Amino acid sequence: MSYLKTPLALALVAVALVGCSKPEPYPISAQLPTEQRDQMGYALGASVGDFVHSNLVGQEDSGYVVDRNAVIAGFVDTLRASGKMDKDTRQQLLEAMQEEFTKHRNDTLGASALADGAAFLAANAQAEGVVTTASGLQYKVIEQGPADAPKPTADDIVEVHYEGRLVNGEVFDSSLERGEPLVIPLNRVISGWTEGVQLMSVGSTYQFVIPAELGYGERMAGSIPPNSTLIFDVQLLQIIEQEADQAEIEIDANN
Repeated sequence: MSYLKTPLALALVAVALVGCSKPEPYPISAQLPTEQRDQMGYALGASVGDFVHSNLVGQEDSGYVVDRNAVIAGFVDTLRASGKMDKDTRQQLLEAMQEEFTKHRNDTLGASALADGAAFLAANAQAEGVVTTASGLQYKVIEQGPADAPKPTADDIVEVHYEGRLVNGEVFDSSLERGEPLVIPLNRVISGWTEGVQLMSVGSTYQFVIPAELGYGERMAGSIPPNSTLIFDVQLLQIIEQEADQAEIEIDANN
C-alpha cells in the first residue's frame, strides 16, 4: 500500500467516479469530452482514479474503510486552493493511516491464515506418506533420487525447481512458470527450506508443508499473508560449489 505518501493528493481526482452511494456536490461528467485536450485531462483523472480505487477496494476487502466522501472533499478542496489542512499535518495523518491499516491488515489476514494453516496441517499429517519432523515441518517424497546421490548441508548452495502455494491452492511463486531454476544458499532461506532440502538427495522431488513459524511468521511477504502455512513442491537438481551470495533470498511472490 505504498500510495499513502505525499503524492496521494494527486491521485484522488477520479474517486468520485467509482461508486459513491450518495449524490455528490462535485462535478461528474455526463459523457466523454469531445475536445482532445479535455480528453487528455479526463484520461489523467481516470488513470489516477483507477489507482486510488483499487487501493481503497483493497483496504475495504480487509474491513478497513475510509469515507470516500472525505477523500473526494480533500482532493477537490485542495484543487480549488481551499484546502483545510497544512502539508505537515496531512503527512502525519497519512503515516498514521499507513501504520493503522498495516496493523489491521496483518491482524485480520494473519488470524485467518493461522486458522486455515492449523486445519490444513492437522489434516495433512494424517495423509499417506506424510512425515512430520520434530520442528513441525511436514514432507512427502514425490520422487526419490538415486540411492548414491549426495544430500546438501545447511552451508551448501543448491539449484532447484519449485512451486509455492498457499493452503487454498493459490500459487504465489514458481520457478517452473519462469522456466528457470533457482540457485540458493540454504542458510539464506526460510528455516522450513533449510531443514527440508537437507532431507533430499539430488534428483529427488519432495512436497513440503511449512508451518508459519518455519516460514515468514507474522510478517507479510509479497502476496503471502502473515501467519501463512506454505506448500512447496521442490525438485533438487544439483549441489553447487561456489561462494554464496550474501544477499538474503526470499521465496515469495516478488521473485
